[in-house]
Amino acid sequence: MDRVFLDANVLFSAAYLPSSGLTRLWSMPQVQLVTSEYAAAEALRNLTEPEQRARLATLLVPIEVTTPHEVAPLHDTGLPEKDLPILEAAASANCSHLLTGDHRHISHLYGTTLRGVLVQTPAQYLGGRAQAGE
Repeated sequence: MDRVFLDANVLFSAAYLPSSGLTRLWSMPQVQLVTSEYAAAEALRNLTEPEQRARLATLLVPIEVTTPHEVAPLHDTGLPEKDLPILEAAASANCSHLLTGDHRHISHLYGTTLRGVLVQTPAQYLGGRAQAGE
């Protein structure tokens, strides 16, 4: 089973439009979706419409929302300080994947595995699952 950590921008995009293709993640077999309180709060903060906020609340129901426990900091990643809690939370929750659309700050890590967490875009993850016949 994949433990897939969703960054705030993935949560935001899934909640922003009711027809978002990202919502496929919620119905995939053998996938446990995970996020952190930090990421969920950031997504909520950036959604302005009440129906988007309501969609986010609904999307969060089946997701394991974690509060990271202490892990050694990952300061050697080239990430800005504000993005470190996302990667640290994914590692702390023993996730297999971190899905993010943050091309500006995290794209240099796409395809990289750090502390057992493979960093990918949602499209990369969904494409890999499609190739596997899922």
